[in-house]
Amino acid sequence: MAPYTLVIGNKAYSSWSLRPWLLLKQAHIPFAEVRIALYKDDHAAKIRRYSPAGKVPILIDKGTAIWESLAICEYLAERHADKQLWPADPAARAFGRAISAEMHAGFSAMRGELVMNVRHVLPRAGMSAEVTGDIARIEAIWNDSLRRYGGPFLLGAFSVADAMFAPVATRFRTYAVALSVSAQRYANSVLALPAMQEWYAAAAVEPEVLPQYEP
Repeated sequence: MAPYTLVIGNKAYSSWSLRPWLLLKQAHIPFAEVRIALYKDDHAAKIRRYSPAGKVPILIDKGTAIWESLAICEYLAERHADKQLWPADPAARAFGRAISAEMHAGFSAMRGELVMNVRHVLPRAGMSAEVTGDIARIEAIWNDSLRRYGGPFLLGAFSVADAMFAPVATRFRTYAVALSVSAQRYANSVLALPAMQEWYAAAAVEPEVLPQYEP
């Protein structure tokens, strides 16, 4: 029996669900997956069986429920220190936490305008100034991280920070966002992960189509 249960939403659309799911997969930590289709059949009530917050993802560890992506990732990093989900160096760890928190709390314009949809490629002819600014800041974070730690991932080896930014890589692919050479190389490295390929394959066969996420 897997030690954890991870409750997630649709793989096609749920950026928050992808983050801890990818971290668990990359770290080879066993877990049982419960997928609840969003905006269907009283989904909120189904989610509240696991957490009163009524949102995915939720990690269940015996009697403990953690219902927020970054908190889940931090919990897993603490519980599985041997997996080195954060770097050992305190400065690198602090940097990774800072950019992860910035991702978690910011970039609302990009989130709203470039919704996650891994089933399509939808090049955009134009974007708002706010979205362009969000993209520029993300690209600057990526390039700075890659210069500091040498790649191929943001802190060198795969970490919580990469799990937090993985949905952005999917958005940049979906909307054909032009990036610098180093930022594009990083996005390609994330998207090429076997776990990401597994996520994309599962999303492709999901039956639900949510109009608010579709072109």
